[in-house]
Amino acid sequence: MLRIILPPNLEAAAARDAVAVRLEWNPGDGPIDAALPALAVIERLAPGAEVPRFVQLTRAQLRALVEAATGQPFVFLASRPTEPLAWSESKLPGVTEHIAAPVVSDRTRGRSPLAGDSENLSPARGLPPQTQAGPSDSRAKSRSHVTDSAQPSQPPLVDGSEHFLAITLPSRNHHAYDELLELLKGQGFALETSNRRWWLRDRHRTLAFLGEHWTALKDWGAEFTENFNKNTARIGRAEILTEARATGDDFDVTLELRAGDADPADVYKQVSSGRSFVESRGRVYLVERSTRERLAGAQHALAGDPSRPLMHRSTHRVPRHRVAEVGDILESIGPNFRPPVEWATGAAALRNHSQLAMPQLAPELLTILRPYQRLGAAWLHHLHSQRLGGVLADEMGLGKTLQALAMLSTLAGTSLVVCPASLVENWRREAARFVPSMRVRVHHGSDRGDAADLGGVDLIVTSYGTLVRDRARFEGVEFACLIADEAQHVKNRRTQNAAALRGIRARSRLMLTGTPVENSLDDLQSIFEIALPGAIKPIPSDARGDERKWHEAHVRRQTAPFILRRTKAQVAPELPPKIEQVVHCEAGPEQRAFYERVRASTEGEIEKLEFAGGKEAQVRLAVLTQLLRLRQVCCDPALLPGGDEVGSAKMDAFLELLDEAVDDGHRMLVFSQFTSLLRLVRAELESRGLQFASIDGSMSPRERQREVDRFQASAEIPVFLISLKAGGTGLNLTGADTVVHFDPWWNPALEAQATDRAHRIGQTRTVNVYKLIVAGTVEEKVLALQEEKARLLADVFDESDAANARLSLTELRDLTRNA
Repeated sequence: MLRIILPPNLEAAAARDAVAVRLEWNPGDGPIDAALPALAVIERLAPGAEVPRFVQLTRAQLRALVEAATGQPFVFLASRPTEPLAWSESKLPGVTEHIAAPVVSDRTRGRSPLAGDSENLSPARGLPPQTQAGPSDSRAKSRSHVTDSAQPSQPPLVDGSEHFLAITLPSRNHHAYDELLELLKGQGFALETSNRRWWLRDRHRTLAFLGEHWTALKDWGAEFTENFNKNTARIGRAEILTEARATGDDFDVTLELRAGDADPADVYKQVSSGRSFVESRGRVYLVERSTRERLAGAQHALAGDPSRPLMHRSTHRVPRHRVAEVGDILESIGPNFRPPVEWATGAAALRNHSQLAMPQLAPELLTILRPYQRLGAAWLHHLHSQRLGGVLADEMGLGKTLQALAMLSTLAGTSLVVCPASLVENWRREAARFVPSMRVRVHHGSDRGDAADLGGVDLIVTSYGTLVRDRARFEGVEFACLIADEAQHVKNRRTQNAAALRGIRARSRLMLTGTPVENSLDDLQSIFEIALPGAIKPIPSDARGDERKWHEAHVRRQTAPFILRRTKAQVAPELPPKIEQVVHCEAGPEQRAFYERVRASTEGEIEKLEFAGGKEAQVRLAVLTQLLRLRQVCCDPALLPGGDEVGSAKMDAFLELLDEAVDDGHRMLVFSQFTSLLRLVRAELESRGLQFASIDGSMSPRERQREVDRFQASAEIPVFLISLKAGGTGLNLTGADTVVHFDPWWNPALEAQATDRAHRIGQTRTVNVYKLIVAGTVEEKVLALQEEKARLLADVFDESDAANARLSLTELRDLTRNA
């Protein structure tokens, strides 16, 4: 596979027309055909038997390379070396806008992106090598190009020495004519009309000009005479040298501008005075502008201060959590960085996830995990082993809980999971299902016990609210690992949730969220105050304009190695076309008590009917009525008299799913058999200011279709509310990629038909299906019945059609007893 890795400072590098690009080519990894166009461009840019590891490209050269890779997952940012940048048609957002061709004038029209500015490049060693071609060089001739008028474009010609320069402008149809003319005028060159050369006769100014603009001349395709090459043979270039030394758990990184054997004091004096060259022992060393800019940028990044003055030599203390980020910075200023073993061990796996070591997982768990989930578990384990923290921010539906449990199953000691109350039961069940050997304690509800009593416990699961109430108990315990699920709950650092999490002591601190937290800098900083305490310095409150933008980019660059986010599009080959998940909701004390009152009342009515000798059909109808009321309590007690003030665990879980889906750009179908419940959901959507579409059984076919067309045509409508009678069949809703069944359907075949309103021909995205179930209720029994009595599923009844039921009255009664 081909990997084109762009530097973190792409925008600034493109602005100065000098982008350091890292290339990786492994012909045995994937089909070669897709890479051939890009490989052909690389061969033209850097001829040789092998693909070079580093090249420095102009905007036009990089544009040609990127265009040759159109549609292919070949382009990466160094800050995220495992996530190929996503194409938007023929453009690469975040890249194309920085390397786009300038507006074409009559003078430049017809120019090929690889002609004129495709100077033959050798693998980069800090800077491109000095041009050796003279005017008669065949390679120089090949750089000529033809415009629309079929007139050859002559490149600039440079003659002179370290004492003077004589530059002949290119032909007027050359792409750099105007820019070079303005440059020469601004630098004090004088035109000699007899030979049409622009002259600069002053040694100091000549050397200063070469230090500032020699690279630009080469990028414009200038040709240098043999006389110039001979006269400037003793001119060298200053280089940036880097060194890292382990110092305890940290590293000392030294950056130094080295000009041959020149005295460092002389280098410092010249650089601090702004001069573009250094003289030492009969030799001249150019301190080129691009070199100064790269050094200054690296010093600013390592120091976290964009106003720091340029130093010819500086040493920076780099804590272990910054090695991946700083490694990218040092490689971007030159390929001569050779980190110590300790550095490479900590950074390599974060920069290249293929180097992650897989933890020792149970064989049965390995068979369950998909490849991307194995990588996620390995990534989490690596962070833990390095005493670091991070954010697993996979898109919703990709199994973050499973990946976290897989990692936790490998740890010694007791770990802590903190999640919304609606997910506590889900964590317990997922642990029992996937890692049954783990000893799990739920610390939630009225009977919580002592949080500090960890005897025989591998994992404690609690809610954010319980953690806040029992904060003093938890702060006295040191956990192996802290997992904060739905981390958007602590995106505001001033909340009690965030404060309680910051007070937890743990070897590693890992956050899970399906929301792209990097979209909000405040959210990102708050979350990383918990994940990596003290690692990310706050942005100065008085920072404004460009200074604030620099600090914001600095924060994102620092946090990038510790965020792992995969989308369904990226892992689609490993995903089934439809992912179904049961979300178990734990009812609160008030809802549980209300449920028991309704169950006891309806049970008494049935027993009276049976005692009075009622017919089986009458008893059956009474049982179905009881089931209906219990299911309504599960959905929301407000559906029954006296339940208005009782909370709903299922509604809370649904709103969690809703907020995450909307934040992540998903669109959702919400199915329920109760139109009264959909009215409650409608009220929640209106309170959030969300648009929605809605259909129920009272609508005419024309009204139904109008709502469908409105939803399909507008991505601004994130939710479609659909009742059972209206939405089971006949709808095409491929605009949605998320389906929520608020209440379980008695007939799974009808439930599947409803899901297929979104999961059908024309759907291009993975569809996530969520079934909301209240734990310890009749809903769980129905779910178990579906699994245990598969032979009955084709004809299982719903509450509106008792006559078609194939379940016996005894089986119906079993559903409500002890539930």
